[in-house]
Amino acid sequence: MIPLQIERTETPLAELTDILFAHRLESTHERWRSLFGSTPFAFREGLSHQERIALSYDRLRLVNAEVADPRHLVADPVELTALHEWAGIVDPGMATVASIHYNLFLGSLQDHDQAGRDVSAFLRADRVGTFLCTELAHGNDAAQMETTATLDRASGELVLNTPTPGAAKYMPNTGPTGGAKSAVVAARLIIDGDDNGVFLFLTPLSDEAGRPLPGVEVSPLPQAASSPVDHCTTVFREVRLPLGALLQGDHGRLTPEGAFSSSLGSPRKRFLRSIGRVTMGKLCMSAYSLGVTRHALAVAMRHAHSRVTSGMTSGQKVPLIAHRSHHAPLLDAVATTYAATLLHRSVVQQWTWAEDSDREANERLTAIAKGWITWQARTVMTECRERCGAQGLLLANGIAGQLAANEGTITAEGDNKVIWVKAAGEMLLGGFAPKPPSEIAPEHRALTDPEHLQDLMADLERIWHARARKRLRERATSPMARWNAAVTPALHLVDSHVHRLAGEALLTALSQAAAPLSRDLLRGLHALFALRWIAAHSGDLLAEGRMTAAQVQELPDAVEDVVAALAPHALTLTDAFAVPDALLDTYPMLNP
Repeated sequence: MIPLQIERTETPLAELTDILFAHRLESTHERWRSLFGSTPFAFREGLSHQERIALSYDRLRLVNAEVADPRHLVADPVELTALHEWAGIVDPGMATVASIHYNLFLGSLQDHDQAGRDVSAFLRADRVGTFLCTELAHGNDAAQMETTATLDRASGELVLNTPTPGAAKYMPNTGPTGGAKSAVVAARLIIDGDDNGVFLFLTPLSDEAGRPLPGVEVSPLPQAASSPVDHCTTVFREVRLPLGALLQGDHGRLTPEGAFSSSLGSPRKRFLRSIGRVTMGKLCMSAYSLGVTRHALAVAMRHAHSRVTSGMTSGQKVPLIAHRSHHAPLLDAVATTYAATLLHRSVVQQWTWAEDSDREANERLTAIAKGWITWQARTVMTECRERCGAQGLLLANGIAGQLAANEGTITAEGDNKVIWVKAAGEMLLGGFAPKPPSEIAPEHRALTDPEHLQDLMADLERIWHARARKRLRERATSPMARWNAAVTPALHLVDSHVHRLAGEALLTALSQAAAPLSRDLLRGLHALFALRWIAAHSGDLLAEGRMTAAQVQELPDAVEDVVAALAPHALTLTDAFAVPDALLDTYPMLNP
């Protein structure tokens, strides 16, 4: 039984940390861990919104000073996501502008033909880069954007223009704070009246003082509840660009004489290739959320062990963690966070080594993981904030501000619900095949068997796949009605799919652990993660004959047993997140 296996005394901290960080804590993460635990990145009380924005840009340049070669950083998904895992902990605004500068801007420049372009000012961060794609009237349907870049044959230039109010670029960080800025701007390439699709164009926006250049109009937006960033709307009035401003590649080239060619016949494919960095951005947003989630749990767990409250006898004082009502939800959060972290490691690895033939499948996996991880981050951080009571509301204690800022990750690089709907359609119509059911009768399997728990999660995947397919076939009065009938179970399919994958990632980590206690703790976390998901859907599993009535009745006790077994090791599990003491020591809640 799991509770007996975890009753050990050895310390598995180093091995758990090594597994969580894929054996790269020292080689990849340590520089960011140390930098963001240093004094220049400590929380500053009493700053105005504008002062926080200015500080974020100052800190961006401190980050850039630590990057030996930004081109290497943006080309390596492991290195780039590692930066995101630590940046949001100390400054969500800086993390946001860094993500835009390095991934969306420099990454887009690097992923296209260089054409002798001088990018040294961007590599030094003398000019900050931003990314202008979304328009006021075109959010998740960005392929329908209206901004145009029209070839003027007489001058041999491109003319960038915002033709309607709805075509204003919406929410990019194009304000005057932070100094000189340039952007890659998504616009329709118009040649002799022909629309060749959406491409990116390198466009200077402002001078060294942050003043917009001629033809560029920037209007600040109201303050957002998420990261402190200089969000604006941006429009272009006949801004002239050289032909070399077009970011070219096989998907689209323009000769000096104005002749256009493309290896892709579909304008949509040209657009998706142009903004390919958005997929890497999904990995970055997931990494950002994981970093702030692990940090919030580390803070909440330290608080739970240091704050005392009443016990069960008169005059008794015990730490908060002693109470099941306090440690059970935190341990649920720990199990989810381990699963999410290990899933992300797997997804990043698959993206890094994927062949072109696997591109579509990996893009879907990245989107699914991004939606699930950023949503789970919201849930976990909310729990952490509540478990810290009033202290958790103070920005100086490192949870409340990061929780609010995480809302941005849920929308950035593709709104979660929208990218899940797309993934659901692809899984439903693209030949996805759920895992076949186990041939072993459920009455012969135990809830303490990790493989049985994985099979039950696969059963849920298969159940929702069948339901969605059935509704897709039976409700066909119109294309919209047909999809509306199927989309809800199809989204449950995506949710079940990612839960199974996260469970698999936990089991893979278990197989890598050598120390007995590490293995037992990872097995316990897998059990807690899987049992919570199975318990929430036990009715479906019972109705389909995948569980017995007795097993459904056993579920609450099985969960309680695992929680009781993990509770003595709760602090070890979060200490494995390696949040630097130099940072934790700055929080008033932990150092009264």
